[in-house]
Amino acid sequence: MPQRAPDSIRPSPRAEELASAVLPPAPGPHPRRIVFLAHRDLDNPAAGGSELLVDRLAAGLTRLGHQVTLLCGGPAAQRDYRVVSAGGAFSHFLKARSAFARRIGDCDLLVEVCNGMPYLTPLWHRGPTLCLVNHVHTDLWDMRFGGVLAPAGQVGRRLERWALSSAQRDNLLMAVSPSTATALEGLGVDPGRIRVVYNGVEEPGPLAPKSPTPLFVAVGRLVEYKRIDLLLRLWKRVRPVTGGRLVIIGEGPERERLEQLAGQGVEFAGHVTEDEKHRLLSSAWLLLHPSAVEGWGLVVTEAAVRGTPAIGFDVPGLRDSITDGVTGVLAQGESSFAAAWCTLALSADRLTAMSKAAESHAAQFRWRHTVDRFSAVAAEAVGRPGGGEPHVPSP
Repeated sequence: MPQRAPDSIRPSPRAEELASAVLPPAPGPHPRRIVFLAHRDLDNPAAGGSELLVDRLAAGLTRLGHQVTLLCGGPAAQRDYRVVSAGGAFSHFLKARSAFARRIGDCDLLVEVCNGMPYLTPLWHRGPTLCLVNHVHTDLWDMRFGGVLAPAGQVGRRLERWALSSAQRDNLLMAVSPSTATALEGLGVDPGRIRVVYNGVEEPGPLAPKSPTPLFVAVGRLVEYKRIDLLLRLWKRVRPVTGGRLVIIGEGPERERLEQLAGQGVEFAGHVTEDEKHRLLSSAWLLLHPSAVEGWGLVVTEAAVRGTPAIGFDVPGLRDSITDGVTGVLAQGESSFAAAWCTLALSADRLTAMSKAAESHAAQFRWRHTVDRFSAVAAEAVGRPGGGEPHVPSP
């Protein structure tokens, strides 16, 4: 069973440099009325890292005395801040403008959460706007809309590019990682308008002991780009070497298909409580995260703060949240992913070293830092000139 490494084990210089980057600047004047326009509320069954980020920002800003509203699609839960449903999962994109005018009316700052399908707020909102981007979808359009639906994917790709690079041309864009910032620059966004605000993580509380037998965990919505099917394929190669269990946490449209692909030693936990997720992440030897792309990979930090290293692919987002060889491993392909999985599971010394380094690195990321940094960016967005009139950008 892996033990915790001695205090002498420290993250690499790159890890410390990245960690220091999340320390917030002194916040400036804050807007008082802030509206987040987003796809889902955190209680939505399809909620993920983006919804958690918005919730932590909204709750943190509310505690600081601001008037915060979340305007979203689907069900709206009761929270310390106001939550308003603008319609269904897809219809709310068309109804957002009228719902804003009817239910809200005005604000000091509108935060458009751009996750693929844009709301195009600069075309209809009078006032300062900040665009929050978790990750640019780019290749995910082809993954989601293949075959006969390929034309829809091409439309989505072009609309996202136009919305972020042209429609938002007068506004600041907030990226959650350097990878997302780089992707935005690749779309033609002026880097001078991009601000990076890292995700935080909760204080871990008492850590559960590591499992005495190999326990590997994957966490995320069961959708195509998370590539849990790839993980199940690799597990059939890894399990004869390591033994143990692979626990999949999460729900989604892919679950039935994935359960049919699963071999021995695989458990689908479905949706779990935060306490149960905490227990499993603390007990796990490794977090496995085979996603094709992430904005940051919030679960990587959630696992790290509980002393659990991660293995992922060297893709946008994960290359920001995993320090290769220190807090986890960035695999270059399927074979190297499987090799790292086996090697770490069989090497208690190396696993405990990574466990300690991951925990130390994650200690630098806290939601209070995220809220403070966001407050500074929000104040800058409100103070920018030329944020008043809606405009129609050229395509």
